[in-house]
Amino acid sequence: MNKVSPSRRKVLSRGYFRRPTLRVARGLLGKYLVRDNGSGLVAGRIVEVEAYVGPEDRACHASRGRTKRTDVMFGPAGVAYVYLIYGMYHCFNIVTDRSGYPAAILIRAVQHHSTQTTLIDGPGRVCRFLEIDRRLNRLDLTLGRVLWVEDRGERVSKSAVATYPRIGVDYAGAWAAKPWRFRLKS
Repeated sequence: MNKVSPSRRKVLSRGYFRRPTLRVARGLLGKYLVRDNGSGLVAGRIVEVEAYVGPEDRACHASRGRTKRTDVMFGPAGVAYVYLIYGMYHCFNIVTDRSGYPAAILIRAVQHHSTQTTLIDGPGRVCRFLEIDRRLNRLDLTLGRVLWVEDRGERVSKSAVATYPRIGVDYAGAWAAKPWRFRLKS
């Protein structure tokens, strides 16, 4: 993890996440996802995310309505939405936008900084790296405990961000082609 003075670290607030999802998604690039695993802090710089925007978005889990699984997406912004896919991989999302409007951002890749820069790509690998599982579902990320997102003062220009269609949502028809996957250019 990069050494950054504590005064340059800022836990992102609920207001940050309460903005339109696509704006938050771009803004998360260059921020740090931090996990206190009980033995210390582990962090990764967010380099790829995917946005899911509301009930009309056929790729969004909430497009079929409010269920026990998706209920968290209808709640306050800045809360973790963690689910299991294929019976073995956890995926970590951050709820965004206003309460009652189901939207979230999937964290797809982070860079871990130690003696060398290591890319952890794929939502399941990100969750394994940061020890994120369903026990953290509904966790308030704005409290700065257990798991949170930090702004360490890095500014990312629009030209440093590439957009792509989302991955693994072919079932969503035209919604799959939306350029709502954002990645920092290498």
